[in-house]
Amino acid sequence: MSEPRIAPVSVPTTPDSPSARVPSSSPALSPLGLATVLLGAALPFLDFFIVNVALPTIDHDLDAGPALLEMVVGGYGVAYAVLLVLGGRLGDMAGRRRLFLWGTAAFGVTSVACGLAPDAWTLVAARIAQGAAAALMLPQVLATIQATTRGEQRTRALSWYSGTAGVVSAVGQVLGGVLVSVDVLGTGWRSIFLINAPIAAVALFLAVRSVPETRSENPTRVDGRGTVLLSLTLVSLLIPLTEGRSTGWPLWSWLLLATFPVAAVAFVLVERREERAGRTPLVPPSLLRVPSVRDGLAVIVPFSVGWGGFMFVLAVALQEGLRLGPLAAGAALVPMCATFLIGSLAGPRLASRFGRRLVTAGAVVQGLGLLTVGATFWFGWDGLGALGLAPGLAVQGLGQGLLMPITMRLVLSEVPVAQAGVGGGVLVTTQQAFMALGVATLGSLFLSLAPGVGMREGLAITLGVQLVLVVITAGLSLRLPRTVA
Repeated sequence: MSEPRIAPVSVPTTPDSPSARVPSSSPALSPLGLATVLLGAALPFLDFFIVNVALPTIDHDLDAGPALLEMVVGGYGVAYAVLLVLGGRLGDMAGRRRLFLWGTAAFGVTSVACGLAPDAWTLVAARIAQGAAAALMLPQVLATIQATTRGEQRTRALSWYSGTAGVVSAVGQVLGGVLVSVDVLGTGWRSIFLINAPIAAVALFLAVRSVPETRSENPTRVDGRGTVLLSLTLVSLLIPLTEGRSTGWPLWSWLLLATFPVAAVAFVLVERREERAGRTPLVPPSLLRVPSVRDGLAVIVPFSVGWGGFMFVLAVALQEGLRLGPLAAGAALVPMCATFLIGSLAGPRLASRFGRRLVTAGAVVQGLGLLTVGATFWFGWDGLGALGLAPGLAVQGLGQGLLMPITMRLVLSEVPVAQAGVGGGVLVTTQQAFMALGVATLGSLFLSLAPGVGMREGLAITLGVQLVLVVITAGLSLRLPRTVA
């Protein structure tokens, strides 16, 4: 028996209501403007993953060692996640295009610093700065889309955004493999960072001409206490989980982990007190009480943990386990890139017909793809090449492409335009923080198991954990609104 369709409830669209529409006087985002902000958005997602296939080369060139290599990955992710909500708030205050321009320029400069780093510690410092620059720039993309589009245009724009994020995440490892293998002008791994500079320059040139300026009509001060407590919460969780295993779990890692629950509770209490006092907290608790925001973020959490961990573990398994070169390891992900894009673009039309069931179906399809990938590794480990994983990765990418755009659309659907930067910042912070958590937890699990039980067996256990996360994602999707407005 088919599930009954429930018509969306009509809500008055006052300026302060969650369902507030874009004012008619708001500047419209042109197709070139959308392409420009998506080009900028591609850079942070690209650099979160592009480094994975280059880690062995970086280790050989800079004599980095496991701890510093994990900091090259984790330092970027932690700085990125910690500052995203603040970046969204600053865009609401100072102007989203202005922050997009400053963030993009800073990202280009810090990318060059990464590419020219003479030693491992300099590379880590440059990666942290690069993550901070990304946090200034990326929230402005979603906020600009939210503030300058409406109706079907917004739906398409969010689908393109999600498709860009997913495809570029996979393309990052493909491109990284190509660049390291080609060894452009003898730059080796450095080219994976230096390539960002011309892309950032193009994005800056186009943004000045095509991206409209928007900001909150009632800008508020920065919530200093909330910013410090959110930063402490994320740092105290992500740093020890990222570095603890490789450094032998020293005392400082346990002290930071003990700090995490205290900082998290303090952050919640301070934000509630700020809102009750009539001030604007960094993350308004009322925003998280909106059902579409709360339930959508709940779906994104297990998805992001699994996605971030899977991409890191897959890169290690292909290169260290199957002994594929960077080019072959990157090329293995091409089927996933293609089907993710197909799913992202088909999603809006399917969502109008199937509603939340599309998200659930996407999780199920992703799970089937993951099972296929796991079976391929288990039964075909000896002699397995890049093409052998194509069927499983293609199915997995299709499921993810069906799931993500609609979930992101639901999260932002009831966010007031005045809080577009905060809403976008909270969404991307959740996504990035839990992707970094996935790299730290699933990556550490795999790297801890492999020396003892073997690479194939360790991979099977790790993929099994991710499959549990997919099942949780499917279950949580049943709490989403039945229809997608």
